[in-house]
Amino acid sequence: MSTHLPAVSLVAVSSRRRRTIELAQEIERRGFAGIWAPSMFGNMSLCEALAWNTTHIPFGTAIAPIYQRSVLDFAQSAAFLHEVSGGRFHLGIGIAHAPSYIRLGVTPGKPLSDTRNFVDRLRAETDLGAMPPVILAALRTRMVALAGEIGQGVVFANAARSHMAVSLAALPEAKRNATDFFIGNMLPTCIADDIDAAKAVLRRALTSYAFRPNYRNYWKEAGYVEEMAAIEHAIDAGHNDDVPKYLTDRWLADCALFGPPNRIRDGIEAWRAAGVHTPIIVPSSTAGNQLKAFEEIFATFAT
Repeated sequence: MSTHLPAVSLVAVSSRRRRTIELAQEIERRGFAGIWAPSMFGNMSLCEALAWNTTHIPFGTAIAPIYQRSVLDFAQSAAFLHEVSGGRFHLGIGIAHAPSYIRLGVTPGKPLSDTRNFVDRLRAETDLGAMPPVILAALRTRMVALAGEIGQGVVFANAARSHMAVSLAALPEAKRNATDFFIGNMLPTCIADDIDAAKAVLRRALTSYAFRPNYRNYWKEAGYVEEMAAIEHAIDAGHNDDVPKYLTDRWLADCALFGPPNRIRDGIEAWRAAGVHTPIIVPSSTAGNQLKAFEEIFATFAT
């Protein structure tokens, strides 16, 4: 087994926030490569807690939707976190998806130009101190290329390993191979000897993404045209309950990790071989919540 551990995704669920910080300290103690916080449950607040309650592990927002705050507010928080964490914080940003726009009450513009303008305005706030590395959340190749142009890294979520070579070809070769250019993927993972049970858990976790056009368009690009067309037909017909059955075993094996510990460890190495320097485990469990899933992760990667 590689001694180079993956990174992990962590969320601070209501009523378990203090326990989440304790869990983060355990993640750091065990030597995992980083902690990445998705957009739910106040990820910027979680990152501030990580700045004060950990000492050396890198951490960041897997995606902070750029429409969620003003640029100035993001800049003030980002500069603060960069400074007090000793440079460990990474600002992962993205345009998110339609349901979040509705929740935030915003009307998005064009993804590429909005992202470029956000980064330009963030970096124009020069009186706040140094800014952290900016990591762009991406799925399709034009956003990947923009990350290579204006960012210090790119983070995917639920990407297809078979398509990663195409995605990463949008980056300059120097960036693909640079140690200071972050390439990560939020990787849905369920560790269990009962493979069918693990697949069922992940299908439930990933079904909501199948309703999002941006993800379906990406998976079509990755070669899952028939599956996505079937999902779209089911949605149009009002048969939403049929959507999970079109998330096929082939698709699931390409976009997630499931099975016993040795299969998970081998899968992490396969993602690294595909060019993802930092696989980020997004934990699920057949036997409990996030805390149980981390018990299984710790056992899988125990040294």
